[in-house]
Amino acid sequence: MTITIGFIGAGNMASALVGGLLARGHQPQYLALADANTSQLAGFTEQHIFTTTNNADIFQRADVIVLAVKPQVLCEVLKPLATIAQTKKPLIISIAAGIPIDSIDRWLGGNMAIVRAMPNTPALVQSGATGLYPNSEVNTQQRQQAETILNAVGLTLWLENEALIDSVTAVSGSGPAYFFYVMEAMIAAGCELGLDERTARALTLQTALGAAQMAITADVGPAELRRRVTSKGGTTERAIATFEEAQMSATFSRALAACAARGQALAQELGQQE
Repeated sequence: MTITIGFIGAGNMASALVGGLLARGHQPQYLALADANTSQLAGFTEQHIFTTTNNADIFQRADVIVLAVKPQVLCEVLKPLATIAQTKKPLIISIAAGIPIDSIDRWLGGNMAIVRAMPNTPALVQSGATGLYPNSEVNTQQRQQAETILNAVGLTLWLENEALIDSVTAVSGSGPAYFFYVMEAMIAAGCELGLDERTARALTLQTALGAAQMAITADVGPAELRRRVTSKGGTTERAIATFEEAQMSATFSRALAACAARGQALAQELGQQE
């Protein structure tokens, strides 16, 4: 039996998931989206997908509901839906950053099957990475449903406990920004060395793509790949030594720890709303 998947919030991540599901053969009549902004819904309506500005309509129609609204408004969105949530009991998948499962469950009246997910922005090009954690109400079938939905936009990995969502946020949730930062720096450095911006950009981006593809397909880890291209006394060795002198590894460690700590603080701030 085909399940109906509903989305509350029709922004970029919902759009990515819908696109991935359609590409994998999920029929548009089994999708539904709600958003207060009708302009966000226009493109979905053109694809013959049910759209509405009433969130309760999604609970009436869907077997699985993806919460894709900003975390700051999730409490006010969910509390009016508690009665219908208790009647329909759909699987809830939350991609709202920083909101703990217990808070979502409380706002929806309790005893709901909830999967918390932390995707990242490469999901917009079906190359995402998502960490998933289910509460005790999620059964085996619902676990598979959640995995199938998030697999539509990339890699999915299940976590042993919810606290690890903050670690996922630090590594992959915020991770694309780290790589963009490195790309920015390499492009700027290339320009300082005499390359024009277009050439420096093209070389940097292709190198990033090629290195990622090598790391994904290789039978050894990134450390070994780095050693293989670092000839003793060569140019790469000199660059790596400069990074090490600047304690780049320690800087990354501090940065990711700061990211995870901020995630924990946001969970405290946003999850305590009533």
